[in-house]
Amino acid sequence: MLKRYDIILAIISGLLLIPGFPPFDLYPVAWIAIVPLLFSLRGKNVRTSFLLGTLTGFVFFLGTIYWVFNSIYYYGNIPAAAGLLLMLALCLYLGLYLGVFSAVFSSLSKKSGFPAVITVPVLWVTLEFLRTYALTGFPWSILGYSQYRFLSLIQVSDITGVYGISFIVASFNGLVHEVLSLPGRSRTTPLFSRWTIPLNILIFVVMISIVLTYGLWKINTADSGKEIRVSVIQGNIEQGKKWDKNFQREVIDTYKDLSVSALADVPEIIVWPESALPFVFGYDEEYTREFSEFQKGLGTNLLFGSVTAKEIETEKPLFSNSAVLMSPEGKVLSIYNKMHLVPYGEYVPLRRILPFIKKLTAGIGDFVRGREPVIMETPSFKIGSLICYEIIFPGLVRKFTDKGANILVTITNDAWFGRTSAPYQHFSMAVFRAIENRVPVIRAANTGISGFIDSKGRIQRSSDIFVKEVLTEDVTIGGPSKSFYSRYGDVFTFLCIIGAVLLIANNFTYGKK
Repeated sequence: MLKRYDIILAIISGLLLIPGFPPFDLYPVAWIAIVPLLFSLRGKNVRTSFLLGTLTGFVFFLGTIYWVFNSIYYYGNIPAAAGLLLMLALCLYLGLYLGVFSAVFSSLSKKSGFPAVITVPVLWVTLEFLRTYALTGFPWSILGYSQYRFLSLIQVSDITGVYGISFIVASFNGLVHEVLSLPGRSRTTPLFSRWTIPLNILIFVVMISIVLTYGLWKINTADSGKEIRVSVIQGNIEQGKKWDKNFQREVIDTYKDLSVSALADVPEIIVWPESALPFVFGYDEEYTREFSEFQKGLGTNLLFGSVTAKEIETEKPLFSNSAVLMSPEGKVLSIYNKMHLVPYGEYVPLRRILPFIKKLTAGIGDFVRGREPVIMETPSFKIGSLICYEIIFPGLVRKFTDKGANILVTITNDAWFGRTSAPYQHFSMAVFRAIENRVPVIRAANTGISGFIDSKGRIQRSSDIFVKEVLTEDVTIGGPSKSFYSRYGDVFTFLCIIGAVLLIANNFTYGKK
């Protein structure tokens, strides 16, 4: 039965998780944020635990992804009431993962007696990984992302990915719960002894010491790659103007003028944001010809976002959300078509079942997804170009560096988010992609945040939101060796999943005795 005290504890956990993420960046709070929830689960059955965990998750996600309403209401032509319901439904769905976590943790605590310093992080990471891929995936507000400014801690991400940081933070929450629970613990609890708590503390101290030592070593290790100079153009084009033909010339001239001003710094490459061109590149012949002539005059490489078309005989053209790299001579060197499309933003699943949702797909309609990562090569460096929220998927990003990319470029249009926390959260996640793959990340966003992140996760420079900006920075590209994470992926997470399965299996075995 749900008691008021337990409901309050669950809500407190949800509220404490929120300030750990941008724009608040109070990352130490995350180290104790789960503790109230764990206390609310003491002595509860599976159903009650599930409800308490779901409540924590609902509050947490409501405070971190409330910006979804801004996108679907202002730009999706969805009525305010319907938009609010959709946003609340998404928060409830994401909250279910914390519900499952709580139900399983509660069951393990009562039957098998495994310490929370083990069960909490193993279960937490398993559910975060599942959320990354289930139903196309939505890995926003992963616990580890709250630590993006704790540089000495997060260097281990080049082995474990961001999930390893979630593991450490969740483990400390479990340890705090264990220590504070000691006075009320029964000596008949399975696996209990007077050495349990000291041993758990020792395990955590050893683990965090190794992680921090590794992190300090990595931070102080010199980069082995060469430097290149990169300019990023932030056009700050209003979302309503991007595809309005009345503003087509204004948009084109804005990017032209800003790019010409960047030439004073002699960059080796200039980067424009996602869908920077207000026409279909290669399909609208007049504008494509004009643009190509302009590119020749720049005399440097140019990477830009654009809609591209592929014509098929007797059928209408198929359109893709693409990144295009052009040489200083104005030739197209590479085109990458976005692989992970945004549901209800770039394509509409379940169109027959939910026909009214088609209004969310703006412009030309559904995009065709790309089939494979494309490495964009120049004589000096190799680029892996991610489009929009592809950068938040660690497993997808590592495919580019595993294929040889020594620099990552992410182009995006965050105008959809408005002046919410989303642009700051989106930018912070790119920090982990830089560390995981040990290559710099260059970010070009239409309305911000644009910037540069080095291979150690240090933000070298960044822009404000909703301003025109030209940023130029010398960037050290990745060295010849690949990181463990780039080569082998989520090995650490798979070990956590195996651990979760074994814990649950042992729980069933113990329950039958």
